[in-house]
Amino acid sequence: MTGSVGSDGHPHPARRTLMAGRPGDVAEARAALGRHDWQAGFDAATAAHPESPEEDAERLDLLAEAAWWLGRLDDCIAAREAAHRAFDDLGDRERAGACAVWCYEHHAIAARPAIAGAWLRRARRTLDGAPEGMAVGILWLREAEAAHGAGELATARAIADDALALGRRLPSADLEAEALQAIGRILIDEGDLAEGLGHLDEAMLFAVEGRLGPYSTGKVYCSLISACEDVGDFDRAAEWTDATLRWAEQHPFAIFPGICRVHHAIVLKRRGSLAEAEQEALRAGEELIGSHVGNSAAAYAELGDIRRRLGDLDRAEDAFERARALCGRDCADLALLRLAQGRTETASTIVAECLRDTPTHRLARARLLPIQVHVSVAAGDLDAAAAAADELEAIADAYGTAPLRATASATRGRLLLAAHDAAAVAVLGQAVAAWEALDVPYEVATARTLLGQALRDAGDAAGATASFTAAAGLFDQIGARLDARRALDDHRPARPAGLSEREVEVLRLIASGMTNNAIAADLHLSVKTVSRHLSNIFTKIGVSSRSAATAWAYAHDLVDRA
Repeated sequence: MTGSVGSDGHPHPARRTLMAGRPGDVAEARAALGRHDWQAGFDAATAAHPESPEEDAERLDLLAEAAWWLGRLDDCIAAREAAHRAFDDLGDRERAGACAVWCYEHHAIAARPAIAGAWLRRARRTLDGAPEGMAVGILWLREAEAAHGAGELATARAIADDALALGRRLPSADLEAEALQAIGRILIDEGDLAEGLGHLDEAMLFAVEGRLGPYSTGKVYCSLISACEDVGDFDRAAEWTDATLRWAEQHPFAIFPGICRVHHAIVLKRRGSLAEAEQEALRAGEELIGSHVGNSAAAYAELGDIRRRLGDLDRAEDAFERARALCGRDCADLALLRLAQGRTETASTIVAECLRDTPTHRLARARLLPIQVHVSVAAGDLDAAAAAADELEAIADAYGTAPLRATASATRGRLLLAAHDAAAVAVLGQAVAAWEALDVPYEVATARTLLGQALRDAGDAAGATASFTAAAGLFDQIGARLDARRALDDHRPARPAGLSEREVEVLRLIASGMTNNAIAADLHLSVKTVSRHLSNIFTKIGVSSRSAATAWAYAHDLVDRA
């Protein structure tokens, strides 16, 4: 990860002098890390008794690397910061600077942006005027990524180009491959999809050839898969995943299993394998919680959306709460859960905040805009929905990928349906065909449900029934039971006061005289979840006591008087 171990599994030349002719504990730790035996490396570095300040600094650096790969992020940070101080005290600017760069990386992963930024500034100061070696190269890469994240694409490209040139001069396959992936992501955001993906392909070639260290392998692979997910190039993702898995059979410790599981969960969700996707996302969240907070949060957010699709709204809520606790903010998919719960105003707030936090990244906005349209339509704000649909179509036209075009078509169809525009039938028919070509059953079923509504509005009762039936069958096939019931029972009157099915269930049990603890046991929920439902029910029906809620339930025929 840190550059302490090269792509050949042996120490970099600058560190070999510390080991020459010495078979002691530090050398044992180095050898263990070279063969990717992280636990043995951690144990050896912990037990080592260095004979000099130089050896102690080296020991701390090794300990940090082993701790990172074991998922012990706090131990990793403590050791890396100590290594930085030790190298700084020795006057070794290059190694102190490299440690500062990795402290930036570690704190960024731990979702501590202010501390991470301070370490990046220290790394820049420490390496100012230093020879252009690996430490300077990894600093440039992080500065390029920071500029990219801030939307400063020209600056990011210039820095990444310098890092690429340095990687080829040294030479360093790790530095070259990471620079290629950085440039590739920048090019994609600039709209040059072919050239951007080409750079990522070239970076991945280093990985499957076995020329990269474990950290660079994981970084390049995850970057390429993320880019493929962003633009919808799932065939390319599958091709490289197959190649990487074949290589990984001989290098079992050289990729990031937890992060890869997040991507795998997304693929499974896309295929309609929701139960498998749920298990993979849950495992990813648990595996990453101690090593990569941001990706753990992403895993739990993905878990929340999968459970929403499965119709398990309460457990979806729990997953989204875990994501928020880790990253400190709500994700856009939570807005769809809020819609399913009848909380349209809250959904509007969530998606508006997400869009404000993503002002320039077009592909990131393309993931948010369909949710904006969905929520705005539910809120009756067709002007906001139209603006979002227009922006989404512009992005789809710029990138031209089939998934983006299908998304834009389905989103436009939803807006036309809400506006009672007769063109909704044709547009939604195109969306169904586009999603079917991509073999994504949940999206096909959703588009078929909307098409059924459009056909019903157009007076085609037989066509509407056929579309609803086909949608329900698909939803049922993939386990989306709630959506299946809604598609089959589309003519059912809405519940009074916008209550969800679960809220009606809880209200009935309240009216029967059950306590929150008893309701939780009966419905297999937590008491906290029942309390949340009770609060939502009181708000929706305008009461403040259980007795008043009971009276309201009887008045609206939600309870059998017999």
